[in-house]
Amino acid sequence: MPDTATVWELLAGGSGESPAIAAPDRQPLDFAGLCRHVETTVGALNGFGIGRGDRVAIVLPNGPEMASAFVSVACAATAAPLNPAYRQPEYEFYLSDLSAKALILEAGSDSPARTAAADIGIPILELHADAEAPAGTFELVRQGPGEDGSAAANSGLGTADDVALILHTSGTTSRPKIVPLSHRNVCASAGNIQRTLRLTAEDRCLNVMPLFHIHGLIAAVLAPLGVGGSIFCTPGFNVLRFFSWLDEARPTFYTAVPTMHQAILARAPRNRDAVERNPLRFIRSASASLPPQVMAELEDTFGAPVVEAYAMTEAAHQMTCNPLPPAARKPGTVGIAAGPEVSIMDEAGALLPAGEVGEIVIRGANVSDGYENNPAANAEAFTNGWFRTGDQGVLDDEGYVTITGRLKEIINRGGEKISPREIDEAILDHPAVRQVVAFAVPHPKLGEEIAAAAVLREGMEATPRELQAFAAERLADFKVPRKILLMDDIPKGPTGKLQRIGMAEKLGLT
Repeated sequence: MPDTATVWELLAGGSGESPAIAAPDRQPLDFAGLCRHVETTVGALNGFGIGRGDRVAIVLPNGPEMASAFVSVACAATAAPLNPAYRQPEYEFYLSDLSAKALILEAGSDSPARTAAADIGIPILELHADAEAPAGTFELVRQGPGEDGSAAANSGLGTADDVALILHTSGTTSRPKIVPLSHRNVCASAGNIQRTLRLTAEDRCLNVMPLFHIHGLIAAVLAPLGVGGSIFCTPGFNVLRFFSWLDEARPTFYTAVPTMHQAILARAPRNRDAVERNPLRFIRSASASLPPQVMAELEDTFGAPVVEAYAMTEAAHQMTCNPLPPAARKPGTVGIAAGPEVSIMDEAGALLPAGEVGEIVIRGANVSDGYENNPAANAEAFTNGWFRTGDQGVLDDEGYVTITGRLKEIINRGGEKISPREIDEAILDHPAVRQVVAFAVPHPKLGEEIAAAAVLREGMEATPRELQAFAAERLADFKVPRKILLMDDIPKGPTGKLQRIGMAEKLGLT
């Protein structure tokens, strides 16, 4: 599989009449149509004075137009997708921080991004889509300041070293950092995923991931398109519609975060026929830790191998992945290096041998060159050319990576360093527990104490005291949560991930 260096070259992997982008109740867009649409959109952006290096914010709901807008903008300029759920002050921050040259919004959208853009003086490009036209096609109409028709200074298609995509890291305690990703970075990552999953033109991804997030953009959009495969773009994750989408899309795989997999499993027993009618080649999980119990249940339910990947924005998504059969998958690990080099480093910057715990570090063509305008963060993040992930882990003798915790999430209980993931997995073995997240709560003497929030399986019962007793049989006393909350749903971040940092505040435990 030849490596591509730009998003435009990546699209050349598809044959003309093969479907590229599909969506519920829509006519699919083939590769020839997608390439024509990208060329038209690049020309329109250039005509609006937008060219290579200019940032175009995109605030669109999930769907085929979001996928094709990302691809088209990346080819002409720099795509900056933003979460459609943000409030106006958040849009004002992100649009200003990015120095966005334009904002793409759906025609008629009342998103607070519209007001934010107007307040800052950023022109809006209204996206007009026709429900009768092929999925993903649209026209852009410019509104707002700067309607002078001046052509872009840097017109044409992006080059390998141009920034194709720009995203913010999710800031938990500090200001979000800007991560620029070049065409070379995103295409390298898409190629890594293609090789890991052995993707071909026969593959179709059912996309349920938000397309303002690196996971959906690279694994669900660029990777399949780059081998001439197709994507079925849903309007977002909806567990009640997931099984009917299986029937309509007939996908070979889907990729999701663990909380989505768990929601699908909860509904699967009443949708067995849809599962049997639509056998998957594999299921992919990324963006958060997949408990081994959930992996086993997914494989049992769908009769397909589940591969867990380890990924982050700064690596343009994938870093490691459990391989497909017949190679060994090791539940509880995030697999082997899947593109970049992966190693373990101590605090002083020395690389450690197999079996020793330290910080997971990476380097490779998919890794961003560094945060924008943030020399302090870059000095902290890069050591001798290696990017420090902020995750603690260990490599075994065969190169499989086990993440033992997020360094910032490790609970320090009176000097005892505890990985919350270990607590999650112990409690998840209880037959009544469907989902659990352990986290730190402030303690006046110990500094931090352990708490956990749990969701029970439908029709099953357990008390917090029973769960504590169950955990006490599997964990040292100091690791047993002092408080367990039973909840109907655990608060999640915008991409569906459980977020340990800040959980105590969210649940009023501070």
